[in-house]
Amino acid sequence: MMTGWHAEQAPDRPAKAMIAVTLLALLLVAAVPVALLAAVIMMLLGYVAGGLALFGGSVLAAAIAVAFAGVSGMRQLRKLLSGDSFRVVRLDGSQYTDVAEPQGSDHTNLVQLDRSEHTEVR
Repeated sequence: MMTGWHAEQAPDRPAKAMIAVTLLALLLVAAVPVALLAAVIMMLLGYVAGGLALFGGSVLAAAIAVAFAGVSGMRQLRKLLSGDSFRVVRLDGSQYTDVAEPQGSDHTNLVQLDRSEHTEVR
């Protein structure tokens, strides 16, 4: 059976860039606790301004990387869902073979239910 997804297909260049940005963001977020420990050690040794700068810089770099990964990820998701690389098969009325069309109706995709198939809401 042929589907729109091909497992053998290598990721294209924007997808590789998205993976790289995401991995960088994860690495920088994982480095924040290490930077906090290094900053505390620096502050205990008397370098208070340097310790605060180290910790603040690591938090700022991680936040910027996460924001950039989120923005580029949303752009990649929109591109994927816009139909450029996500194949969607639209069904027309002729492809619904198991649904009987109502007699004398000018609506092509109308499904008629009998009383046993629905309940009335009051």
